[in-house]
Amino acid sequence: MAVSAVAANEPLDDAFSDLLNRIRSYNPFVDLDRLKSAYELGKKAHSGQFRASGEPYFSHPIAVGHLLADMHLDTDTIITALLHDTVEDCDVTLQDISAQFGDELSSLVDGVTKLSRIENQSPDTRQAENFRKLMVALSQDIRVLLVKLADRTHNMQTINSIGRLEKKERIARETIEIFAPLAERLGITQFQTELEDTSFNILYPEMRESIQNRLEFLAAESENIIPRICQELQSLISDAGIECQVSGRRKSAYSIWRKMQHRQMSMDQLADIMAFRIIVPTISHCYSALGMVHTHYPMVMGRMKDYISTPKRNGYRSIHTGVIGPLNRRIEIQIRTAEMHDLAERGIAAHWDYKTGRSEKSEGSFGWVQELISLIDMNSGADEFLENTKMDMYADQVFCFTPRGDLIGLPAGATAVDFAFAVHSKVGRHCCGVEINGKIRQLASELNNGDQVLIKTDPDAKPKAEWEEFVATGRARSAIRRFVREEHLAEFSRVGRALLEKEYRFHQAALKETALNASLSSFKVSRTEELFALIAEGKISVSEVMNRLNPELEKTQKSGQNRRKEIKSKNKEGSDTFNITGMNPGMALHVANCCHPVPGDKIIGILTTGKGLTIHFRECMTLNKYTDVPELWVKVDWKRNDKKRFAGRIQVTLLNEAGALAALTTIIAQQAGNISYMQISKRTSDFFTLLLDVDVANLSQLKSIIAVVRTNQYVESVERVMI
Repeated sequence: MAVSAVAANEPLDDAFSDLLNRIRSYNPFVDLDRLKSAYELGKKAHSGQFRASGEPYFSHPIAVGHLLADMHLDTDTIITALLHDTVEDCDVTLQDISAQFGDELSSLVDGVTKLSRIENQSPDTRQAENFRKLMVALSQDIRVLLVKLADRTHNMQTINSIGRLEKKERIARETIEIFAPLAERLGITQFQTELEDTSFNILYPEMRESIQNRLEFLAAESENIIPRICQELQSLISDAGIECQVSGRRKSAYSIWRKMQHRQMSMDQLADIMAFRIIVPTISHCYSALGMVHTHYPMVMGRMKDYISTPKRNGYRSIHTGVIGPLNRRIEIQIRTAEMHDLAERGIAAHWDYKTGRSEKSEGSFGWVQELISLIDMNSGADEFLENTKMDMYADQVFCFTPRGDLIGLPAGATAVDFAFAVHSKVGRHCCGVEINGKIRQLASELNNGDQVLIKTDPDAKPKAEWEEFVATGRARSAIRRFVREEHLAEFSRVGRALLEKEYRFHQAALKETALNASLSSFKVSRTEELFALIAEGKISVSEVMNRLNPELEKTQKSGQNRRKEIKSKNKEGSDTFNITGMNPGMALHVANCCHPVPGDKIIGILTTGKGLTIHFRECMTLNKYTDVPELWVKVDWKRNDKKRFAGRIQVTLLNEAGALAALTTIIAQQAGNISYMQISKRTSDFFTLLLDVDVANLSQLKSIIAVVRTNQYVESVERVMI
């Protein structure tokens, strides 16, 4: 079906008559008065406005209406097209539209209008936020997207009237990255093809011209070859008693270029640049025709795809195969019924009921819309949402099965983790292993068509930050990032609260939650957890928070700082001794280097000749050699409020990337820990492992440091070393 635009010299009244005739051809129930009212309102509202081409501006809404009428859409959708720019560019309000045409139509116009009101933002922000709003709007009514696609299609048809190349390229890139894939998802081939080729011509004019010249050369070299192949295929299928229609075409420049990119080959190596379509009466005839084709022509291995038994996500159904066909030419053949062909050309509109203004199959066929909407809550901003939805829209699919036989469609390159999140978010959140076709595999294993996948779960299992490196779906990536953010916030929030409460205790004051909540906006956060996290990360000082919440305490800050210096000085003077209960006064005391106990650990003392008393962690493996000499064991414990710091040993595995070690040392310093010893124990191309002695006041502080270190993006693992 050809996509048409309004001619520049066609009177608008004639254009409206043409629009009305197109609608009447498929919808004899059209509300003529309602449609005329919309036409008159739009024409009056846009009076005196002109497009960059010099045409009256209202020629654009009329052209959008023509495109939607060619898809046989309902009257309200056509009226939305006629009025879609009136609220943004004219003096018409949504209340005016609601009063004249009803709330439903006003809502449709509002859905399209919201997408245009951010056109003046920066290009990157506008595109991301525009797409997010578009997804929200179309989740309420798919007609918003249909109008937007028709609007973009006509804008691309007339894009050459724009003078600045930079603006044209920006619009073309947005079109090919966002709107063409959406047209493909809705199955609207007529929009998809035109959006792709027009954008391709603007972004890569030399490449397109080269491909077009090559196509024209091949056409001249093999004149009438397409009709001859069509005739031979027609005879083959008809002689088998199957009624059929056969047509052929050269593939578009953009589709050829995309195949060249995907297969990494030149156009000369790309043999299947011709496609032929065989339309038969029923599904059984499709498979019969496929058998005839494969019987008479050699099949190209790996080129057969059955989208009838396994339709695409947009509902597309057809059989594709590649053969060395008539005249020894390598060709692609598509076999489908007339109903399938109508769906392939018009997508969702092929199931449109103009009486109700709804698609008969919209709920079952477009669950992907709700999947994209679900990503909004998982992402931290519009840019991240756009990035993750692009991942889902661009990829080819593989189909895998659950043990129950449920079919799961995923993009090519998807892994077991992607499969887990596709089954359910809880399955992905707690997955700990996988069996693929009955064999244990890694979670990073890529899936192939037909794989049976069993995801193993554990209530204590959690997503890992490194999963983000190999997942292929936006859903999985969003969920992983969200979990990591939540973990990060929870850990840092706990530490930040402790630091603030400690500061309040120092000033002998009480932290008031009501005052804290009232001041959140001044710190540009919405939750107390976020404020505590900023404190723990060192982005906001505890004194800054205290001064904001308790201005009267600011006068005591200097004296408080002096007091701290005195305490620090005293601690330094007594750094060579520490207090343990249960030992004789004056006895020499040492901390064991094998287990590095810290206050809070359960300890035991061992009398050592010439050394005095050595303090061990009660579970230290070194104690095994003293089991036969119980007289050397001394029951000891830590004294409360001991100010001495002790070295706790931890082992950290870091990504071998620039900035990783700096990030680790910064975190430990922010948590008031001091690194007194460091050794690299193992190093590979991807990771390196460190042994660290961190001076801390007690076990609680050491655990806090370990928890915060664990949330860092560079850290693969961290654990305390006790032997």
